[in-house]
Amino acid sequence: MNKRSFAYMTAALMLFIFIVFSWWVSREPAIMTEQIIQDQQTSSHTPTVGYTTTTALILVTETLLDKPGGYLSNDILPPFSLLDNMPAWEFGVLEMSRDLALAFRKDFSRSQSQSAENAFLKVAQPQFNIDHRSWAIPSAESEYRKAIEQLYLYRDALSDPSMPDSQFYARADNLRDWLKNVEKRLGSYSQRLSASVGQDRLNTDLAGDADARQSTNAPQRKLVKTSWWKIDDEFYEARGAAWALLHYLKAVEVDFADVLHRRNAMVSLQQIIRELEATQQPIWSPMVLNGSGFGVLANHSLVMANYISRANAALIDLSELLIQG
Repeated sequence: MNKRSFAYMTAALMLFIFIVFSWWVSREPAIMTEQIIQDQQTSSHTPTVGYTTTTALILVTETLLDKPGGYLSNDILPPFSLLDNMPAWEFGVLEMSRDLALAFRKDFSRSQSQSAENAFLKVAQPQFNIDHRSWAIPSAESEYRKAIEQLYLYRDALSDPSMPDSQFYARADNLRDWLKNVEKRLGSYSQRLSASVGQDRLNTDLAGDADARQSTNAPQRKLVKTSWWKIDDEFYEARGAAWALLHYLKAVEVDFADVLHRRNAMVSLQQIIRELEATQQPIWSPMVLNGSGFGVLANHSLVMANYISRANAALIDLSELLIQG
């Protein structure tokens, strides 16, 4: 074997190893809803309101850091720095987790607007907001783990009668405030996914309010189209956000069961969960396809947008049910 043949074989082998390794670290974690629910059942603690939702936030963020390949968003060396689908997925999970952590701090753990903040959540919530690409002094992983440690302390305090300042209030208004934020998040994902094929959008920013004003004038119509290089990133970010939200809503189903049953809203929540489960179906194509709406090839972004839009519509209905006495 001459040197040239050996070099070609070595390059081919290295490429094969890179492809296999990239596939391994880019695998999405499995759905863990049963594990979240069983965690309280197998715990030595007496079932406590808020335990399951806190466990969901802990388990989702731990999985973000400990999945195969670890946390990739802030890696600066090849081959990790060459991958973009998993970092996009991680960012979607992180955004949904940040929203829930904020809801814990300002709503779920407080009885009234004049009540004091929980000491554990006051430390945990800001640490989730570090730049997800920060790789040193401090690294994103180290800050997220500090937040998780505080969540463990908060969860333990929920079951400790000697710590009455740590509470979780499962009220309809608390749940609705968080869901309203989720609605906006899902609405944004739906719009961004739909832009994969390009859309001629009319300006509806001030629709419905004749007296409304905005800072600067905007065109009455504009063409919105996602860059070809960003289509897979938008898809995987939405997929990661839906994965995280699926776990959080399954936990809400447990902790807010009395509230949901009282307003006949449990079935609405379960329908949202079903729509989100559909977003996690396996992708059999080696890449995210971007065919036209009624073209020969599939358009994975439009399929994802469909499920997310349906989940968001049901979420809006659920929010309305929570208003009713």
